[in-house]
Amino acid sequence: MTAAVERQLAMRAEAERLQLAPVFLITLVAAFLLTGQNLLDPMIRHDDYPAFFSDAPAFWNKTLHEGRWLNYIWHLREVVTPAWLNFALYQSLWAAFVAAFAVAAMGPGAQRWFTVVLALLLVVCPSEMLISLWFNTLIPGLAVVALFAVLACYLSSAQLRWLLPIFVIVSFMAYTTYPLLLLAICIARTRERSIRDLVGLMALFCASFVVAVLTVYTLNWQVHGVFGVPVADWRDPTAGDGIGGMIANLPKLGETFTLFLNRTGIGYPPLIGLIPFVYILTLNVLRKRAPLEALYLAAGMAIGLALTVVQALKLGVIVPPRAFIFFWVFFALTAVRAVQILSEDEGLYGRLGRNLLLMIIGVWFIQLFLAYGQSNDWRSDTKLWAQEVRATEGPVYVYGDSSKIAAGLKAGIQSYKALPFRLKQLTGKTAIACDEVPDTCPSRPDKNVGDNEVHLLREGNALFMLFTPEPSDETED
Repeated sequence: MTAAVERQLAMRAEAERLQLAPVFLITLVAAFLLTGQNLLDPMIRHDDYPAFFSDAPAFWNKTLHEGRWLNYIWHLREVVTPAWLNFALYQSLWAAFVAAFAVAAMGPGAQRWFTVVLALLLVVCPSEMLISLWFNTLIPGLAVVALFAVLACYLSSAQLRWLLPIFVIVSFMAYTTYPLLLLAICIARTRERSIRDLVGLMALFCASFVVAVLTVYTLNWQVHGVFGVPVADWRDPTAGDGIGGMIANLPKLGETFTLFLNRTGIGYPPLIGLIPFVYILTLNVLRKRAPLEALYLAAGMAIGLALTVVQALKLGVIVPPRAFIFFWVFFALTAVRAVQILSEDEGLYGRLGRNLLLMIIGVWFIQLFLAYGQSNDWRSDTKLWAQEVRATEGPVYVYGDSSKIAAGLKAGIQSYKALPFRLKQLTGKTAIACDEVPDTCPSRPDKNVGDNEVHLLREGNALFMLFTPEPSDETED
C-alpha cells in the first residue's frame, strides 16, 4: 500500500470518526425515546429470564436446539444486573450499530441529513422492536454486530472482509440471522463495485455461513452427541424431505411472510403493503441510476430471503417476524440511497422522497412507541401481586394460565411460565406453577371466586393465585 493510499484511508477514517459520535448521540436519544415506556421496567419474555438470572442450566437446551453457544457463555457470567440496565445496554448497542452502519454506508462525503435519516429509519425497525424483548439473552450477539459496524468506519473494505468469517461464526452462535447484518455492513462499505467483486463477497459470506453452521454442528456433536441442530418440538417442525415434503410446507412459508408483513405494517392494512411497495419502487430507481449498487443491495436481500425460505420449506417451521431485521436494514439503505440520488436534481421526486422517508420514520416511531406500552397493564398488575407475595411467609401456588387474562393477552405473554419468573424478579421468591407440577401442589381451593379473572386467596401461611380468564376467540401469533 502506497503512502498516498494510506493517507487517504487515514483521512477517511478520521472524517467518519468525527461523524460517528454525533450520529450515535442522535440515535441513542431516539432509541431511548422510542422505548421510553419500556425503559425503567422492561418487558422480559419468559425464555429470556434465564439470561437475566444468569441461569446457565435453564438455557442449556438451546445450545442443542438453537445453537446458541455464545449466549450460553453469557449465561455463565454469575453477575445479575438490573433489567433496566441490561435493556439500556442493549439499546445502546443497537444505537451503536445503527449509527455506525449509517456512517459507513453513506460515507464522509454525504450530506449529514441523509446519514441521520438512514440512522433514524433503522431505529424504527419493527423486527428489532419485537426481538428487543429478549434483550438479556442477545446482549453479546448484538455487541459483536455493533463492533463490526464500528470497525467498518475505520477499516478498508478489504480489511473488513478479512474479519467477516470470524464475526459470522461468532454472531451465528448468538442469533441465526445476525450474520446477515454483517453482510449488509460489507455491502454498504463497498465503494469499488463490480460483478466480480460482488460474486467474491457473496461466495465469502456463504462459505463463512456454512463454516458457522458446521462449527455449531460440531460443538453439538462433541457435547450433545448430535451432529446438527434438531428443531425443538414446540416449534411443531415438519421436516420437508424431498420436493414433496417442501411443497407440503408451503403453507408455513405463506404464514411466515403473512406474519412478517403484518408485523412490519404494525397490523394496519394501509401500512402493510407500504414498505414492500417503497422497497420495490426505490430499488427500481437505483436500478436505473446506480445499477451496480442496486445489484449489491438486491443480492444481500435475496440471500436473507433465501435463508428464510429454506428454514420454512426444509425444516417446516414458521420463521418469526423478529428474524427479519435484515429486511428492514436492506430496505432502509435502498430507500435512502434512492432518495439521495433523486435529490441531486432538486426536483419534485427528490422532495417527495425526502418527505416519504420522514413520514415513515414518524408513523413507525409513534406506532412502535405505543407497542412498547402494551405491557403497561401487565407490569402494573404483577407489581400489585408481588406485594401480596412479599407479605406471604409460606409457599405461593399459581393455578391457571396468567397469559390468557386480559393484561397477559395485551402484553403478548407467551407462556404461563412468565408469571413465576416475573414474581421472582420482583420479590426474589419462587412461585409454584401448579399446572406444570400438580403433584407438588395442594388441591385447588374450592371457593366462590366470582367473575374476576384474578383471585388471590390465603389459607394459613400460603398464598393461592387463581387465574380464570374469560373465553376468547382471539389468537396471538
